Amino acid sequence: MGCDGMKRLERREDGMANPVALMLADLREKYEAVPSSRAFDRLYDDPEWGHMFAVLHKRLNEHFTDINGRAETTRHYWADNSRDLLSLIQEIEADLHTLRRAGVEVELADSYQDELERCRPWLSPSGGSAVPEDFEPIEVIAYEPVLTHAARSVKLEKHQEVIELKMVGSGSYAHVYSYVDPDYGIKFAVKRAKKDLDERDLGRFKQEFEVLNKLSFPYVVEVYRYDEARNEYRMEYCDTTLRDYIAKKNATISFAARKRIALQFLYGINYLHHQKLLHRDISLQNILLKVFGSGAVLVKLSDFGLVKDQASEFTRTQTEMKGTVRDPMLGSFKDYAVVNEMYAIGHVLAYIFKGRESLPPSTDEVGRIIHKCAVNDLDQRYRAVTELIAEVERLEAPPVQATA
Repeated sequence: MGCDGMKRLERREDGMANPVALMLADLREKYEAVPSSRAFDRLYDDPEWGHMFAVLHKRLNEHFTDINGRAETTRHYWADNSRDLLSLIQEIEADLHTLRRAGVEVELADSYQDELERCRPWLSPSGGSAVPEDFEPIEVIAYEPVLTHAARSVKLEKHQEVIELKMVGSGSYAHVYSYVDPDYGIKFAVKRAKKDLDERDLGRFKQEFEVLNKLSFPYVVEVYRYDEARNEYRMEYCDTTLRDYIAKKNATISFAARKRIALQFLYGINYLHHQKLLHRDISLQNILLKVFGSGAVLVKLSDFGLVKDQASEFTRTQTEMKGTVRDPMLGSFKDYAVVNEMYAIGHVLAYIFKGRESLPPSTDEVGRIIHKCAVNDLDQRYRAVTELIAEVERLEAPPVQATA
């Protein structure tokens, strides 16, 4: 908010000063003058009070870390630091009270509130403070916010027991496990990098998470958190692969259902291309499905280990030709473009509509579309997924549905 806007808020309609607005203005100005750090600023996305929260969080963490250190050595907390922490406790109480008066309900995490109450009795304003003999170390929170808007937060149960993982798949870079979250009763997946990955392949694994974490689309798998210590990340759980789903239901799945699956797949790829990304490893295993009790399915694109920003130079040489379905007309992986992705797209469409992994003859409309995706003459292929979507949307079920 600009200066003029703030000045307007500080005046009531009758022209008199607005005391609440003045208090908030003073509070905001107080914290704007205090530097924080990116490590804490990144935890708070509140444009109005996020910096204040980050400053307080940083100061609390500095004190708690120092107290833990002194408890292990001299058991004496310095005089200046003791006075500063006592002052900080009073500041937090006063400033959160000010926010509450203005209708902004802010809560300090219970664990941090408990630690302040535990420290207050032995803190001395002069001569330093003797840390109690039975002092238990403070658990310092560095990667989660400790100040939250009460209206924007919900208390969740925290289970400490070990959750058993079940392996559900394995690929070139990683193993995939599943588990049921005890708080929600919802199944999630964990993708964990293999221990023998070299530095470059581990970089690809991390890149996969970073790319997926920035994407948001119904037909792209969601990821949630990367664990640096284990080199793994959480992701939404999917029930099966496209290969397994079609293989089991090929004799009974209707043309309309095949068309819906095909369009979801194409919408997902089209979204990636609009984000200037090339998947480069489209395969029947890398297309996952969530299957619902009603029989409905939801396509989820996954396995972005070979994904490439169209402006990137990540691929180094022709020797790194990878991908499950490779275009025979591609000479170098560096030259990979949308027209080459069309080749793998054609193979996936062949499996969805025909139930076979080989390309069908172009004797019907589906065959013609697939042929145009994979024809050896690159100039005859579709130039964009939007062209392909338009043709698939127009497809109608054949008079007599053939079964594979």
